[in-house]
Order: sequence, then C-alpha cells, then structure tokens
Amino acid sequence: MSDVCQWTVTLPPLWAIKPLKAVASYNVSNVDKIPAEDELPVRLCNYTDVYNNEFITPTLELMQTTATAHEIAKFRLQKNDIVITKDSESWDDIAIPALVTESADDLVCGYHLAIIRPEQDKILGRFLLRCLQARTIRLQFELAATGVTRFGLPKDEIGKLILPIPPLRIQKHIADSLDVETAQIDALIEEKERMLALLEDKRTSLVSRAVIRGPNLNILMKPSGLDWLGDIPAHWQVKRVKQLFAIRDERSETGDEELLTVSHITGVTPRSEKEVFMFKAEDMTGYKLCYPGDLVVNTLWAWMGAMGVASQHGIVSPDYHVYVSKGGLKPAYIEALCRSKPFVAEVIRHSKGVWSSRLRLYPEAFFDMRLPVPPLDEQDAIVTELTRERARTAELEISLYRSIALLKERRSALITAAVTGQLAPEAMSA
Repeated sequence: MSDVCQWTVTLPPLWAIKPLKAVASYNVSNVDKIPAEDELPVRLCNYTDVYNNEFITPTLELMQTTATAHEIAKFRLQKNDIVITKDSESWDDIAIPALVTESADDLVCGYHLAIIRPEQDKILGRFLLRCLQARTIRLQFELAATGVTRFGLPKDEIGKLILPIPPLRIQKHIADSLDVETAQIDALIEEKERMLALLEDKRTSLVSRAVIRGPNLNILMKPSGLDWLGDIPAHWQVKRVKQLFAIRDERSETGDEELLTVSHITGVTPRSEKEVFMFKAEDMTGYKLCYPGDLVVNTLWAWMGAMGVASQHGIVSPDYHVYVSKGGLKPAYIEALCRSKPFVAEVIRHSKGVWSSRLRLYPEAFFDMRLPVPPLDEQDAIVTELTRERARTAELEISLYRSIALLKERRSALITAAVTGQLAPEAMSA
C-alpha cells in the first residue's frame, strides 16, 4: 500500500475506504471574469475567495460579473458543495477547500476551481471539507498535480482521491466536534494575529515619525512646504531626488551574479531565499547590476512600497530602476524612508498610469519628488533608534509567530486525527 494512504490501515470498524467518485460528483469550472452584454449577472466565487475562506457564505463580497445561462446551470454553487483550488504556483496550494453554506441562483464557481458535490446519503459536505483539510488525505491531490512553474490538478485525478467513509452519524459527530474545536483554536490565532498587527502598526508609526521628525521631539520645527512631510526640524533640508540620486544603468555581461528581487515586505533580497515558483529567465545577460547601498525600485510595484536598498552585489530585472546615492542620504536612512507610509503615499502620487494594476514610478517622476535631508549624524541616530526598537519587540514577535504556527499545527493534527478515526475511537465507532 502506498505510504500516502497509510492512514487506511488503522481505520475503526464500520468505516469504509472509497474513491471520491463513489460518493460525490465533480466538475472543473471554466467561467471567466469578463462580463458580456448578452450574459446574465452573477456573483463569481474566485480563486482567492476559496483560498482565503474556509466557508463561502452569503456575507462574502464576491465579484459582480456575468455568465451564460449554460454556465450558470453547470457551475452554480449549492449548499454543501466543496470548492477546491485546481491550479496554483505552488504544489502544496493545490486542493485548498471551502464549503458553500447557502445556495443562491446567482452564485457561480469561477475559473481555476473545481466543484465537488457530495451525495448526501453517502458523505456530508461538512465532513468532506475536513477530509480535504487533512494533509495526509489532500497529499494525494498534491502529488497528482502536474507542472513545473505552475501546477494543475487533472480532472480525472479528483475522482481517484481515496477517502475514509464512516457511517453518516459518525460523520456528523466528527464535523460537529471539529466545528467547536477549530473555532476555539481560530479565536486564539486571531487574537495573536491582532497582537502582531498592533506591533506592526506601532513599528510603522515609529518609522514614519522618526524619518520625518527626527530622534529629538523637543526641537524647533519649520514647515517643509510639502503636504506629505508637514513640519520638519528647522535645521533639516529638503531636496529634490535628482539632487540626491543618479541612475545606475550598468548591465551584466554574463548574468551569473546573484539575482535580487524587491518587495514591499522584505525590500531587496536574494531570490534564492524566497520560496517562489515564478518565471525565471534562463539567460540573464543584460540584467541590471546593483551594488551595496544602491536604491532599487520595482517600477511596477513601487506604489505598494516595493523599493529598498541593496545590501549586496547582484543583478535585478531590466524592468527595475537602480539609483546610486550622491551622498546626501545614507543607505540605512533611505531604507527606513522607503518603509514609511507617508513616503509610499508620495510615491503613489508621482506614479503614472491607471490605479494599482498599471501604476509605474518612472525616473523622471521619481527625480521630481522632494525628500527630507537630515544631517548625516542624525540619520545615524534615527537608524539606531529604529534598530533598538526593532530589537526590543523582536522577542515578542518571534514568540507570537511561533505560537501561531503551533496552533495551526495543532488544528491540522486534530482534523487529520478526527477524520481518519484516530481520535476518541470509542466515539468514532459508536
């Protein structure tokens, strides 16, 4: 027997083992997001709605679009349906499930998803949801997914999934128990995530205050002349970016240097340190070189704060822009400035194009921005203050992350044990 299905060896009496196609029907949706005048209005359940929610409820804000009468008839979601992610950039994101809690005539399943409709006299939707949340069961789907940079689950493989099938009364007992237990765990996770959000808000506020007001709160201030800056210390300067930075447009002759990426969360980091399955060019000859201390701007996502200072030599996408400081601003202060909300808001104001999906920060617009320029020793003092505060809260932050991870592991283990009959055997076989 395959190691993937070792749980089948220890199932309690009265439990059966069946393929999904024996207890449910399934279908893969091809309904796109594009509205058409000759179609009917629908609410579309999309990939992120399933990925981010355990339950598809009437209160979810779903996309308003259109679909044909045939698509609605074929892919309309009904109460107790399970919707799973069929495609993903990561194989372990395959078959993430969500349970539909209410039927609606206009509720339709979107592209990159599959609908599983349980036969209610054989398996309950609430129990099937928990089965698909059990890693030892869903692993069958993950291994069946095909692809290299993007993974997809073939339709035929859905029906082959091996499931534990206890009597219906036991399914209901397990589903009821898990609803209670997981709700308690989820409440604890939510509280710890709220504490993390408060820490992040405090840190962001401190960064924004420090880079704009400086380390000394009791100092004479003056108007900066800029709405986003407001008042700044009277001895600080304000300069245009073109006075502070120059474009670096050196290109790699081999493409063999370390490939760096830029995000709004981590700034500039080696791509090798990230778990990503995005396209990577085979030949990176001609990619832009950057050096420690250079400011790297992800032109497409700068409006989200995707810019930062390189800490090592490497190459970046030709679509990025690389800037070298002329000496007025130190790299560590520039990095802190890039993480401040007022600065990011000003980047948005200078970006060109349609909101979000088409905004770009081009050099001419960036050079037109004006930035605060504290004395160099005060830039060091600001960075020191921010580093000290980060260290002060780091232990609490690590503890919260560790606690959340343990709670999620406990939740996953509980679900797996329950649906495979390993939890309270006397109750599961009653």
